[in-house]
Amino acid sequence: MHFAFTDEEEMIRATAERLAAERLAPLAARLDRGEGRAEMLANLRLLAENGFMGLNVRPEYGGTGAGTVAFALSIEALGYACASTAVGVSVTNMVGEVIQAVGSEEQKRLHLPRLADGTYPAGAFCLTESGAGSDPAGMRTRARRDGDGYVLDGQKIYITSAEYTGVFVVWAVTDPDRPKGKGISCFLIEAGTPGLVVGKAEEKMGQHGSATNTVTFENCRVPSSALMGRENDGFRIAVGELAGGRIGVAALSLGIARAAMDAAKAYARDRRQFGQSISEFQGVQWMIADREVDLEAARLLILSAAAKKDRGEPFGKEASMAKLFASEAAHRATDTAIQLHGGAGYIRDYPVERLARDARITRIYEGTSEVQRLIIARETLRNL
Repeated sequence: MHFAFTDEEEMIRATAERLAAERLAPLAARLDRGEGRAEMLANLRLLAENGFMGLNVRPEYGGTGAGTVAFALSIEALGYACASTAVGVSVTNMVGEVIQAVGSEEQKRLHLPRLADGTYPAGAFCLTESGAGSDPAGMRTRARRDGDGYVLDGQKIYITSAEYTGVFVVWAVTDPDRPKGKGISCFLIEAGTPGLVVGKAEEKMGQHGSATNTVTFENCRVPSSALMGRENDGFRIAVGELAGGRIGVAALSLGIARAAMDAAKAYARDRRQFGQSISEFQGVQWMIADREVDLEAARLLILSAAAKKDRGEPFGKEASMAKLFASEAAHRATDTAIQLHGGAGYIRDYPVERLARDARITRIYEGTSEVQRLIIARETLRNL
């Protein structure tokens, strides 16, 4: 198997690493304290100008067209520096991909260039509801036909980047009489549309720089041209796009894990106890070795899923495997990093405390670890 990256992929990764080090990393701690929103939005615009908001969007729509491997490498590099920024970039890329995949030509021409060039600071997915998390087919938001358009009513929760999103991809029930999951449609709604109300930001455990909001639809009227794809075909779209998003979360998890272990290795080398560096103790070395295996295994799972997606092959099982392993590995890595720091790891003077909080959500969003196991088992048994 050939593991070498193309020249373009190497260039994109190098650019992501440079921008992450120069612009994202110095801001990460301030974002964690609830500061620096304007600077973060400026960074999102800079990333858009450098092609990172449309990595899998074709050039004729303003994107980079670099593919999923380049996307994974980019999100890992950005996540290494600032998870809050990286998650917004990942979701925006997902929004671009779903518009490109199922949007009308008019929708593509209108919205994709605005996502790719930063006119829209971000894009957002409105799927999760209070009673429809791991079971999105159970959503209750309604979109009823009214004249030449639709009227939406309902509420979505935990929507990433909602405060500064330019366009929302929204799922709603259009035919409640159909079997569960069969009467759901997908809509594309611009920010500022009357009846679309963004609630206050949630106070979260981690990734404080990334806004997470409720989005409420109150008699929100949209034209029929807002429908993406065919009516009542939205659930299939959601399932397909979630698989691609899991590659992004896996890459983000790897970036966080790598940052935590780099900090831990540097601390272990410099910290002295009993007359020597603690990195010379076998117990410490074994902890580092175990995590190094985790990081490499996560990287290979992510690249396998990304390469399959780029080749147009089925990749859902592989994306779930990558997301499951990488997010669990990030948990192990940040926990090990705190342990190697000792008491210092528990205070905010060192970055591993923030990284542990940032990593925790990766085992939940885009499908919990338990849901990933269900998907992996289902696909494995189906192929017997």
